[in-house]
Amino acid sequence: MKQITNKSKSFVQCFNEYDELKQVIVVPPTHMRITEVINTTQRHYLSENINIDKALQQHQFFVQTLIKEGAEVIPLETEKELNEQVFTRDIGFTIGDTLFLASLKSEIRKPELKILQSWLDNRGVSYTPLQTSSIEGGDVILDNDRIWLGVSDRTSSAAIHQLKGLLTGVEVHMIPIDKSLLHLDCVFNPISKNTALIYSKGIDPSAKEEIQKHFELIDLEEEEQFRLATNVLSIGNNKIISLPENKRVNEELTKRGYKVIEVPFSEIIKSGGSFRCCTLPTIRQSS
Repeated sequence: MKQITNKSKSFVQCFNEYDELKQVIVVPPTHMRITEVINTTQRHYLSENINIDKALQQHQFFVQTLIKEGAEVIPLETEKELNEQVFTRDIGFTIGDTLFLASLKSEIRKPELKILQSWLDNRGVSYTPLQTSSIEGGDVILDNDRIWLGVSDRTSSAAIHQLKGLLTGVEVHMIPIDKSLLHLDCVFNPISKNTALIYSKGIDPSAKEEIQKHFELIDLEEEEQFRLATNVLSIGNNKIISLPENKRVNEELTKRGYKVIEVPFSEIIKSGGSFRCCTLPTIRQSS
């Protein structure tokens, strides 16, 4: 895929998960709450539910961290009835110079697409709506000339085949995952060209064999997956935003030369998503 040279604010550009993050879309957890349980994490925290004030404080600190590290952070408007808006990764994904609007499975989340669409229209950003069966951004992992696509409860193999028909110049790999774990980025996440985090128990064994051909893998334990240790956010220059609770993983990353930026996010992960889930990158550029 050809690199874009236009530097106006109306372009998008993402080729992998670890180039320097320049522009990203977020939504604060203003109305966040667990209603219909969709994963094991939510089930665990259903009775406790979400402390909105704490969630907002943690999200704001996360946003300030991104800004400090040089990213333009774009907050979309919130609506009271949209309790999972904080997970902006689901609603779209940028592949090369194209921003695709996802096809969300949950009916209650589909109005989120209109909010994103309105911002894109106002900003003059072109996009491609996907008129397919469900496919969500948490199942789309960019790897330069390869794309890893999770076959999950939220993304169908039929939708992946339709997306594949819209792409040129990339290999597409389908990765079946344990459907109780929701999205591919809950079990697999490249942090550099050669290294990735993985929760092997959540991935089809033959798919893991293919992944191993391309990455040195840092394998996670069940407790670490529950704390979404895979769902870090790489922001470029070997910097990774991660939960402080995932001490072993953070130490492993530090030993390998990464700068780990620990950001508290304990309230938000109660709903089953962490840093990658809460960001929709629109521009990443190599340093």
